[in-house]
This record gives sequence, structure tokens and C-alpha cells, in this order.
Amino acid sequence: MAESTALAARRGELSIVEVALPGEPPVAVGIVLRDVESGEWRLRFRRDWEAFAGDEAEVLSSLAEDFEAGIGAEGIGKWLDRCEDTLSNTVRIGGREAVLIGNLDRDTARLYERHVRPAVLPFRTHLPRFSARVAAGRFLDDNEVNAEDWVETPADLRLDPGMFVVQITGRSMEPKIPDGSLCVFRAAVEGTRQGKLLLVERRDVSESGGRYTVKRYRSVKQAAGEEGEWRHAKIRMEPLNPEFEAWELEDDAEIFRVVGEFVRVLE
Repeated sequence: MAESTALAARRGELSIVEVALPGEPPVAVGIVLRDVESGEWRLRFRRDWEAFAGDEAEVLSSLAEDFEAGIGAEGIGKWLDRCEDTLSNTVRIGGREAVLIGNLDRDTARLYERHVRPAVLPFRTHLPRFSARVAAGRFLDDNEVNAEDWVETPADLRLDPGMFVVQITGRSMEPKIPDGSLCVFRAAVEGTRQGKLLLVERRDVSESGGRYTVKRYRSVKQAAGEEGEWRHAKIRMEPLNPEFEAWELEDDAEIFRVVGEFVRVLE
């Protein structure tokens, strides 16, 4: 508790970047967040420029790169000073607002979500968020279901229609997947399952009493016949947290089904 309080008490500065298109009121398009004590910084800009800015989209789409390059070259303090003094009427930056910060990445995501409202571009900038149960139904026989929400993803993540977001509860996959994390999964498991982190529907029981869980897949195979055939001798679903136990199952669709392959945690 003392550590969390200390982290939450760190001083930060938030700058909101706005764009005022001709005849339109200014709209927040990005944020810059600075840790005053360490000098670390993060920035995040919207990516729906084509939907938002029309003819200005090509020019404005480079804003994030321009800010990153400027901060890297001049330092965040000098760069923000210069932006506050010299930006045009189209692109504006507000005065620095004092904020309390803990985890810089998470606070950047939280403040971006609070101040910036980009358009949802399905499978270009956003992924659908489902419960595990709904996700399982969505990719079973190509059922079409409505997303519970759409979640914006990092710019470096290439999206496809087989990807989705699920919130994972429980500590069995910590530290890689913290309790309560929003995680990206891909419905089609590419290549071998061996060693991969899988979201599975388990039809008997899971350690949390639910039907869905994330575990690392391990398979031991043995020969079955004289023509190079093989079968699973044992399938082991392993937690990453040593406080939890692994469990074994048969390769039987009546017992478990793979819903998706873990891709990454979203902050």
C-alpha cells in the first residue's frame, strides 16, 4: 500500500494538443504526459485522420512523429515551450496541467481516453471487446454477435478480423498477464500450439470455477502406428504463476476447445 501511495503521489504535467479545422471548434487530437521528477514522457495521438480531418488528413497524420522527433531533439521542456509559443491557429497546445501519476503508460492511456474521442475504425484502429463466453460463440461456426465495446489498440499492432479483446481476471498468468488486464487474442492459432498462451473453454472445471481460462499449452506426443502417425500422450495446461497448479486433459473436443491465442496485454 505504501508503494502504491508513493507512486500515485508523483507529479506529472499534461499537455493537450488540439486541432481547429476551418469553421469548426477545436478538438483534442492528442496528449503529452511528462513525469516531472524523472523527465520521462509519453505521447499519444488519434489515428482516425481520414475520418476526422478530410483534406488535412495527410498533413495532420504526421503530428505524432513531429512531436516525438522534436522532443527527442530538444528535450520535452524546450519543445513544449516552443510549441506553446509558435504553433498555428490550426494546431494548438494547451498550457501544462498538473496531474498525479503512478504508472506512466497506464496514466497516458487513461488520460488519452478521457480527453480524446477518436472515431471507431473496426480492425484498423479498434478491436471488439467481448466476454470470454461471447468470444467463444463469435468464432464458433462464424456466429455474428455485437461487440460489447470497441477498444483502441496501439499503432504498432497489426489488426485483422480474427482478433478480439477479453478482460482476464485471476493471478495464474502473472506477471505476464496481470489480474484485470485487457488482452488481445487471435481466434485462429497459427502453427503449432506448443508453448503458446491460449484462451480455452474448459467444459469440466477451471481453477476459478468458470469455464474459460488462459494457460500455456504443453503437449507430449507418442507414436501411434507404423506409418509415422502420432497421438497426444498428455496435454498439460500450465500457469505462469508458480502459486497455481497445472492441470492435464485429454485432446478431446468434448472437454476443451481453444478460443484464441494470446497476442498481448493492452495498458
